[in-house]
Amino acid sequence: MGDIVYRYKENIYLNITNKCPCRCKFCIRGQKEAIGEAKELWHEKEPTLEEIEEAIDVFGIPKGAGVVFCGYGEPLERLDELIAVSRYLKETYGASIRVNTNGLGNLIHGRDIVPELCQAVDSVSVSLNMPDAKSYCEIVRPKYGEKSFDEMLKFAVECRKYLEDVRFSVVDVIGVEQIKKSRILAEKLGIPLRVRHYSQ
Repeated sequence: MGDIVYRYKENIYLNITNKCPCRCKFCIRGQKEAIGEAKELWHEKEPTLEEIEEAIDVFGIPKGAGVVFCGYGEPLERLDELIAVSRYLKETYGASIRVNTNGLGNLIHGRDIVPELCQAVDSVSVSLNMPDAKSYCEIVRPKYGEKSFDEMLKFAVECRKYLEDVRFSVVDVIGVEQIKKSRILAEKLGIPLRVRHYSQ
């Protein structure tokens, strides 16, 4: 099994799944086996809830630490486990929880998951990636097609109704013009935009 808990820069990350409905052209998992202090982020099988909690205890999460659901897959593919693990982290370690997501959780589950997700986490970061549906689909290649873009935007807006800390993110490789357009879109929706540096 690959690493479940790993450190990257100043954050602690949880890699609970390798499933993802997207095939982003710039996805780091297509470039290397792991990032940060992880040795391997590909799972031979999806870790159980018990295995995730055991890995957290072995790693030794500092009290009050910030923990991010983000690995070589879309965390919302395993919503039930994410919610259970978040509860465990809060009760046992007093952790604050962020989920990095492609924002397609409602399409993955075929229902509105926003209320239950936002009860479990403190922060949501949604990968905007591109400022319009056409270029988004060309880069992200979601299995749900062009409706994915509007669903992703709607997901972020809905999360903002429950949580103060909701943000969009783009990677700097999309170029200055697309970043500018993404910022305009994010401002229009009332959600901050974070530009991430792409590291191979």
